[in-house]
Amino acid sequence: MFVLTQQPSVANHFLAELRDVDVQQDRMKFRRNLERMGELLAYEISKSLPYRQAQVTTPLGVAQTRLLRQPPVLATILRASLPFHQGFLNIFDQADNAFIGAYRGHHIGEEDFQVEMDYITAPDLQDRTLILMDPMLATGRSIEKVYHALLRFGIPAQTHIAAVIASPEGVKYLQSRMPECRLWIGAIDEKLDPHYYIVPGLGDAGDLSFGAKV
Repeated sequence: MFVLTQQPSVANHFLAELRDVDVQQDRMKFRRNLERMGELLAYEISKSLPYRQAQVTTPLGVAQTRLLRQPPVLATILRASLPFHQGFLNIFDQADNAFIGAYRGHHIGEEDFQVEMDYITAPDLQDRTLILMDPMLATGRSIEKVYHALLRFGIPAQTHIAAVIASPEGVKYLQSRMPECRLWIGAIDEKLDPHYYIVPGLGDAGDLSFGAKV
């Protein structure tokens, strides 16, 4: 598992603004900071991907370099992840993309809830690199359900899961249920509250990006 803010960097500044209740009033700034976090995590993930030797002809000669063997597939859970996804797309600008509509459904008693999924579209994933992203990794159950739904499009060669903020409970859940996937996290917070929201977190990323739902 990689945690971006364990080392001092500008990522801490972006994350602080995402959390700040005053800065959150600027919806465009909130979306841009999610996008920036996506760019930073995409760059870190890029270091782990397979590359091939290549040559590039310049006006003065030939340069040796290494290029990605194949762009990854970027899979996004709607709607909160759209700005985060854009950050990844800024880095992996030739990537294929998958989109999934998944959300918390009806509560089952006081201590559980259903994960609803009503939309999914994806390219062929067989032997590809898959990056599955959601800005808030709370319980991990939505990610798990989406991941297994995506497998009907093919078995990826490797899968990376990216989130801006995660709970310790969500991280532990995914590590136990999906050990084949590598986690890339902006920050790991204290806990989940009784309603399964991350504390201190930042609130509802979808509402802060696009407006409150009715």
